[in-house]
Amino acid sequence: MEVVLLQRIEKLGHMGDVVNVKDGYARNYLLPQNKALRASKANLARFEAERAQLEARNAEKRAEAERVAKDLEGKQFVLIRAASEAGSLYGSVAPRDLVEVAAQEGFEFDRSDVLMDKPIKELGLHPLRIVLHPEVIVNVTVNVARSVEEAAMQATGKSIQQLRAEEEAEAEFDIAELFDEIGSAAEEGEEEGSGLVDVPEGRSTDENR
Repeated sequence: MEVVLLQRIEKLGHMGDVVNVKDGYARNYLLPQNKALRASKANLARFEAERAQLEARNAEKRAEAERVAKDLEGKQFVLIRAASEAGSLYGSVAPRDLVEVAAQEGFEFDRSDVLMDKPIKELGLHPLRIVLHPEVIVNVTVNVARSVEEAAMQATGKSIQQLRAEEEAEAEFDIAELFDEIGSAAEEGEEEGSGLVDVPEGRSTDENR
């Protein structure tokens, strides 16, 4: 089906472009969301008549999106979730979860604006893109952790696997250090309890009796 785009669509075209798309994509997405019109003579004429108004409205929305993007670009959002020791979530993180936590920090956008191929099911840092406007897309990071402390550690770039490896290495070091201390104490005890007596030079032990 041929349609005329009413706004920029990533990997498809810009406002005013006439493109050929699959019928299902047009009927289920582009047309009902007013992102395009069927490329009939009447609709093309209508678009040209309203083009200036559409472009002005688009410019206003883009300017607002760019203002929000300055604060949102590179932002990291922390989501605390229960998970196994291996890092698998007991559940998942979906676009609505990001929308909710972002709203708490004063950022508003819709679930459909979050570009997420599949739900997040692992602890860690997950980069995502948010479409504030067809021409303004920002990059954010979702920091999924079991605690605020763990989130802070992950923010430094360490994965849950690295954190666990460090904890295990530290525990092994503490155990080894404890055994060294026990061994040293045992050696000192053996020296003190050996029963050796210093004998003055030239005298036998019998003379000391």
